[in-house]
Amino acid sequence: QVQVVDSGGGLVQPGGSLKLSCAASGSIFMIYTMAWYRQAPGKQRELVADISRGGSTNYADSVKGRFTISRDNAKNTVLLQMNSLKPEDTAVYYCYANIQSGTIYTRRRDYWGPGTQVTVSS
Repeated sequence: QVQVVDSGGGLVQPGGSLKLSCAASGSIFMIYTMAWYRQAPGKQRELVADISRGGSTNYADSVKGRFTISRDNAKNTVLLQMNSLKPEDTAVYYCYANIQSGTIYTRRRDYWGPGTQVTVSS
């Protein structure tokens, strides 16, 4: 069994900062891409940032220069540091991980965290 749990959301004023955390646990052989997605009310889920196992990153244009994604392969964790937050960043943020569980012969699967609410408001 593999679990992915995200946390760290909350209410913050415009211009403030938050750090989201995500940890994968269980019978994990290897974690490949990890990412953060978000979904605002009435909108589709969108990619915020992703990071490869080797550390290559990719960001949505709307968050470039404000958000930073990082990971610790030894701890199976991924972080999202969010600075200069704007009201339009308000959404539920979901952690994503592409994981090969068990052994090298196990098929890779996509796992999602339950989501953490981020609200940017004065």
